[in-house]
Amino acid sequence: MEGMNSKELAKDVLFAEERKMEIVQLVQERGKVLVPDLIAHFQVSPATIRNDLRDLEANGLIKRTHGGAIPPDTLKVGFELDNHNKTIKNHKQKQAVARKAAELIEDGDIIILDTGTTTYELAKLLRDKRNVTAIVNDIEIARCLEDFDGVQVVVIGGTLRKKFHCTIGPFAANLLAELNVDKVFLGTNGFSLQKGCTTPDINQAEIKRIMVKISSQVIVLCDSSKIGVNSFVQFASPEHIDAFITDDGIKPNQIDEFAEQGLDLRIAK
Repeated sequence: MEGMNSKELAKDVLFAEERKMEIVQLVQERGKVLVPDLIAHFQVSPATIRNDLRDLEANGLIKRTHGGAIPPDTLKVGFELDNHNKTIKNHKQKQAVARKAAELIEDGDIIILDTGTTTYELAKLLRDKRNVTAIVNDIEIARCLEDFDGVQVVVIGGTLRKKFHCTIGPFAANLLAELNVDKVFLGTNGFSLQKGCTTPDINQAEIKRIMVKISSQVIVLCDSSKIGVNSFVQFASPEHIDAFITDDGIKPNQIDEFAEQGLDLRIAK
């Protein structure tokens, strides 16, 4: 990259992140990808692809094999990607889920947007809403909503959870407990019909439980890769959920199981 100006360097960095995001997507869709195929697809050198795969494996997004990559092994219940790597993983599915969720937000609503990369995608879609009050504990989501004239933003204070851009702890919990809202849009690290919504972090779970308690409608945003996954701490059982939004990667047998449980499942295309 010697000799590049600042604009060229920024463009090259951006392309590298987009390429890695697409590699993860290809691995998830195909189950396995080969290095020669990736070289031909992206028109880059073997060294570039090997470096990409090394970075993605270090972040737990793929597992390298001889000559290629496969999806990572099942993650331990206490494992959690930081926000940067959550953004890369299943990005297109999260955008689809967010578009479906945006249909449920009406002018005049008082809502909670839980912290997370899918709820961040939802926040970006609220520009044209009117007279909406959004309660958030995620500083990136608050920053996104700041410029939207029709959205009043209430930021919940507390202890900042580093690398996750959100507040937790007793200050956040006490303030939330005093409120009543129309709808909460929850992110989750895992969901199963046996355990409900789960997260690796105890403090995060406490905040999410309060969000559920103070909301008239509980709407869960969950890309299909998280269905059937159990994390460490439950924060919402299936009977607490009014609507569950996922992408069209959900398996047919899972759709049948949701129907048997009477859950309002909404699939984003």
